[in-house]
Amino acid sequence: MTDSPARPAPLADPHLVYDPLAGDGPKDVVILGSTGSIGTQAIDLVLRNPDRFRVTALSANGGRVALLAEQARRLRVRTVGVAREDAVPALREALAAEYGPGEPLPEVLAGPEAATQLAGSACHTVLNGITGSIGLAPTLAALEAGRTLALANKESLIVGGPLVKELAKPGQIIPVDSEHAALFQSLAAGTRADVRKLVVTASGGPFRGRTVAELADVTVQDALAHPTWAMGPVITINSATLVNKGLEVIEAHLLYDIPFDRIEVVVHPQSYVHSMVEFTDGSTIAQATPPDMRGPIAIGLGWPERVPDAAPAFDWSKASTWEFFPLDNEAFPSVNLARHVGQLAGTAPAVFNAANEECVEAFLGGALPFNGIMETVTRVVEEHGTPATGTSLTVSDVLEAETWARARARELTATTATAEARA
Repeated sequence: MTDSPARPAPLADPHLVYDPLAGDGPKDVVILGSTGSIGTQAIDLVLRNPDRFRVTALSANGGRVALLAEQARRLRVRTVGVAREDAVPALREALAAEYGPGEPLPEVLAGPEAATQLAGSACHTVLNGITGSIGLAPTLAALEAGRTLALANKESLIVGGPLVKELAKPGQIIPVDSEHAALFQSLAAGTRADVRKLVVTASGGPFRGRTVAELADVTVQDALAHPTWAMGPVITINSATLVNKGLEVIEAHLLYDIPFDRIEVVVHPQSYVHSMVEFTDGSTIAQATPPDMRGPIAIGLGWPERVPDAAPAFDWSKASTWEFFPLDNEAFPSVNLARHVGQLAGTAPAVFNAANEECVEAFLGGALPFNGIMETVTRVVEEHGTPATGTSLTVSDVLEAETWARARARELTATTATAEARA
């Protein structure tokens, strides 16, 4: 009799703590994407807990330099990075206005590699709050430098799964998405062998209950009106199409090494239960808080310790109703398509994600109807076919696949727009 092959260790395991720089005093933290939703809430948490956290560097795209300069001054960071080099003059001006006469200004890094440089800089934890697959290089840099990675940038894991898994040490990644922070905490209730199923919850977005036909004429304003969460436009549209939930299924598979057929999505409009784990004895452990991202961020920055009063708690003296519904896969085909590309692996997830980003941009610009987002993404994925790279994936493979997918999505979008103009 031969031994069965060992199962690969999960990337995120609440029973393991990666802490090579453990010591007294606040944790030094680098925040990537500081002017976005995750970044601003992380800074709020840090400012309320100066004994626990100290921010050493910030990075942002460069579109909100006044806010970035204010954050730098309040946190007294050593370095500020912006992806847009053309934003540097305005940033320097904003920093000069924020700091007093004679005060030393932080170092400024600029260009596409700024966030990657900061991710590898001296600190304890890197919070990757960047939106999109451009977060892959900083994710890899943080892991390679031995930093604890608080990961809110799901796209970097999805498009570069094998690359991330090859670099990450046990316990080095702490998930920050509300769903994956919930799974992370719920998994602490049992052993890995006890897990039967992961249940990822979805609010259902602004179009819960609508049919495919009823989704045909929704507007950008309709799609941006999320009933629960306040997020950036790309993530909000992804929540409306449920692409975000499809990405989270792939992320859950990669983080916890659970097969796709044991990861379920259920619609929970109140967004109180952020996800659940069903164990083999029939027990289901759910993690629940009022909708607020500061709780998951606190898990990402503070684990294995919890941060007191990081986010609001429930008032159990008040009556409330919690509902759960099955997912309508016909109206929202994105989750099943994500399962498909996740099982294909290789460059397929990168193609799915890149094509979706292009289609969301086209929808926001009025060049593509709402249903056209998933129709176009599906066609791009089908044309891409079965990826040949498999587990030998390289960064070049990912970039090449993304470039092709974006170009093909733009071509198909332009064809759709031309056809509609002629109709």
